[in-house]
Amino acid sequence: MFKAQKEEYMLVYDANANSGSNAGFECTYTTFKSDNSTASPENPILVLDNSEKKWDETSYGLFTNPYKKTAFDFQINGESFTSNILKIDSRFTSLIKWLGENRVKVKLTGANSSEGYNVYKIQEVAFGNGNKLSAEDGFLQFMIERLLESSAVAEDNSEEPDESADDMKLTSLTSISDFLNCAGSTLPENIRLWARRNLVVARSSEVTPEEKRHAQRALSIMLNIKWKSNYFESIDPVEARRILDEELFGMESVKQRIIETVIQINRTHTLPAYGILLVGPAGTGKSQIAYLVAKILKMPWTTLDMSSINDAEQLTGSSRIYSNAKPGIIMEAFNMAGESNLVFIINELDKATSSNGNANPADVLLTLLDNLGFTDNYMECLIPTSGVYPIATANDKDKISAPLLSRFAVIDIPDYTREEKKTIFLKYSLPKVLKRIGLHEDECLVFDDGLDAVLDYCKDTTGIRDLEQAAEHLAAHALYMIEVEHATSVSYTADMVNELF
Repeated sequence: MFKAQKEEYMLVYDANANSGSNAGFECTYTTFKSDNSTASPENPILVLDNSEKKWDETSYGLFTNPYKKTAFDFQINGESFTSNILKIDSRFTSLIKWLGENRVKVKLTGANSSEGYNVYKIQEVAFGNGNKLSAEDGFLQFMIERLLESSAVAEDNSEEPDESADDMKLTSLTSISDFLNCAGSTLPENIRLWARRNLVVARSSEVTPEEKRHAQRALSIMLNIKWKSNYFESIDPVEARRILDEELFGMESVKQRIIETVIQINRTHTLPAYGILLVGPAGTGKSQIAYLVAKILKMPWTTLDMSSINDAEQLTGSSRIYSNAKPGIIMEAFNMAGESNLVFIINELDKATSSNGNANPADVLLTLLDNLGFTDNYMECLIPTSGVYPIATANDKDKISAPLLSRFAVIDIPDYTREEKKTIFLKYSLPKVLKRIGLHEDECLVFDDGLDAVLDYCKDTTGIRDLEQAAEHLAAHALYMIEVEHATSVSYTADMVNELF
């Protein structure tokens, strides 16, 4: 059953080691490697011996003390049984050990097979009568979810995971410690070592309460981020092109560059070495393009508005020596996204200024863009950035420093021609507004001379923002005429447009 998973078996415990302390120890299982991101009867978390007794889909009981025997104790109709563990996904050995050490009562969901009882779901239940899920089950599902999303470990260290894990946050020292013991292998090595050191600080009686509080907060932030690999699945270029054509008119050169980026990701399964810098007049859709790229890449995105940043510390965070210290905006962005692979949309890169005469705070982004890792002063740890894809916007690239500019592939966004604006108004702006406010297209019509009047009204501005506002104005007026004046439809001529505006 497990041949397709490229099994590799190894003993987890050496019964001959420390024989004095492990007298009578019995290891019953081997481990297999798996990279499946979901558990199922065909891809189980573990396999129990069902040769003595086959049982129903679910069972309730306890894993035994892992230093004495590797088994599962349970009852059926008041009769007690012990079932040896035959196989475990190598990612879950520490978790099963932890469940046994802490005597956690669990509900197992599985299916009988020729191999044994294939367990694909583990839930914590409350002690006492009944089989109600424990309030602590959210933490267990959180760890299982992280382990399933991780790659198989080199050494031993369902149904899809319950959605209750999505809102789980590690805040207490107990949950942080348990997570490190059970799922620490899902963290990058440098972060795992950092977490161990900070856990010592948070528990120490030799440091100030402020230091302990900062260490615990930093741990909570770091461990609530899913640290993913920098391997990216292939993206359908046809679907990517469809998304671009639906939202953007023209801009063929821009679309081509984006599709080229998609093709590069498909070939290498890594992000390009350079981010994208979109340069053009205000209102030409630079931010919209950035959001579309994030949608195509199927990655969470976060926004940095550089026009509001006047101090590098806003980006890098403040040192823990201050009582009011906190992480920087970049680290908070990772925390909000909840994972390490994300799109950073850096708006108005050319407008970042320093309020105290120091270097441009935007230059702090250099380490973020180099994919060598970013260090936040509060976290005091090198943050992996190989899964970060930066997309920046600017009106004037001459105001961006040369080192920063060299980290981007620059795409110039020209302003729209008058004919392009006509098409955008009729096919994009006006239909979008009409749909949003519940009007049919035949209830708000614009004649050719009316359209020319709209364009004349917007002729002194770049981009299409004024065009979209004009569409909003016309649609709102048409809705008023229909609802209040009881008109069946409204057709706008040049005179009506000029009078309205």
